[in-house]
Amino acid sequence: MKNNLLLITILLFSENIWAAKDPEQTLPLDPEFIGVHGMVLMNNESALYAYHLPAYKQPHNVQILYSVEVGSAALLNLVRDADLVTIKPKAFNLQRLIRGDELNLKADVYMGHFERGGRLTFENMDITLDEQLYLRLLDKLEPSSGIQKYDTVLLKSKQKIVIHQIQASPSYDHLILLYDDVNCITQFTTLSAAPSQRKLNQKLSFCGSIKPLHYETEDFK
Repeated sequence: MKNNLLLITILLFSENIWAAKDPEQTLPLDPEFIGVHGMVLMNNESALYAYHLPAYKQPHNVQILYSVEVGSAALLNLVRDADLVTIKPKAFNLQRLIRGDELNLKADVYMGHFERGGRLTFENMDITLDEQLYLRLLDKLEPSSGIQKYDTVLLKSKQKIVIHQIQASPSYDHLILLYDDVNCITQFTTLSAAPSQRKLNQKLSFCGSIKPLHYETEDFK
């Protein structure tokens, strides 16, 4: 009898552990975060990454970087060859990504920006966002200034992506891949709050070999 009670206790305890780990239990989903959340796709060799296109207004006021499960060689080749590839997913709740869920999406893929004349290339493609690599909420922003700060994300390849900490308007969104890390300074001063991509790339080129990934100012004026 005692053994049976002990077994039941262990089973109940195990079920509680699994329940606590269930993503659906970690954060109640706010329906206000449901919408079309565009992303830019980037690559490093055969690895793909998706970066949520942030804005100042909720529910888009968050910087999120995810690794993408590569299920399509055609998609990888497109991202490798094009200057800019964005996706327009079917509406979903962005809080799924904020809390770090793996997420399967249906998305239209565009060469260029899907809201600014981009060309529809693949329609209703399956895309899996499998691991959150970076998260920063744009809720308490530093005042706009020429003091630029970048966060560093270490990839499995041991290379790095640096992501600009968006400030209050005017500011900019900027990501760069670092192939190596030679005397890299990720905080520096610029003459304006939103410098050109060329000037920023020059600053970060002291980090060694770089690959520009994404630059945006229109949504942060």
